[in-house]
Amino acid sequence: MNLKLMNRIFAAVVFIIALITFWSTVQPSVSFWDAGEFTAAAFYLQVPHPPGAPFFLLLGNILGKLPLADNFGYEMNLISVFSSAFAVMFLYLVAVKLINNYKGRKPDSLRDALGTYIAALVGALAFSFSDTFWFNAVEAEVYALSTLFVAAIAYLILRWHERADEKIGRASCRERV
Repeated sequence: MNLKLMNRIFAAVVFIIALITFWSTVQPSVSFWDAGEFTAAAFYLQVPHPPGAPFFLLLGNILGKLPLADNFGYEMNLISVFSSAFAVMFLYLVAVKLINNYKGRKPDSLRDALGTYIAALVGALAFSFSDTFWFNAVEAEVYALSTLFVAAIAYLILRWHERADEKIGRASCRERV
């Protein structure tokens, strides 16, 4: 079996498990603490408190205008659900890259690949089921979106690290694009 495809399948499985878990336990409306403040601020495009999380509020306002649900609070909570599911997927991909970096090589056999992918899957799912992360994943808090950005940037850094020593000429740059 193609090990790259297997890695992508494992990443998709991690994403789907996290998405189903978070979506089935999402807050159905506005929470009683900060999340309510963020929901109201996104609806009216106001600043809740410094620094205000402007990207989160703009994203919430735009998604709130789409006919996804009848409840604006629920739509705001879905931002955290999807952000958290993608963050868990990126955490899985980061874990795979770090394990391969630690070993000094990519997996060359099915057994080696399964060891790497299952270890990363367990780590990513353990993070997704942790108490603090789960609570932020099911309500309109900025921490889920922030975690997504941190995980995506960490993944991109590791991708860059893999290819940093490659020489790229003008001809090969055009071929990559």
